Amino acid sequence: MTALTIRDVPDDALATLKARAAKAGKSLQAYALDLLVGEAARPTLAEAATRAEAEAGTSLSTSDVLAAIDDARAGR
Repeated sequence: MTALTIRDVPDDALATLKARAAKAGKSLQAYALDLLVGEAARPTLAEAATRAEAEAGTSLSTSDVLAAIDDARAGR
């Protein structure tokens, strides 16, 4: 695991983060790590758009769609 140092954090932001960490029962380091990991896990709008575009590129024939409808109706 690599270390990360963040400099020049505004005093009011640091105070807020320290208070939130304390309220969560975590150290500031653990709280900040959770925030960073959570942010990294969420795709950006551009990443989500790229993924959606790739998935939308799937081509289906009319017979594929009709077969899926028939299968769904048969499963009722």
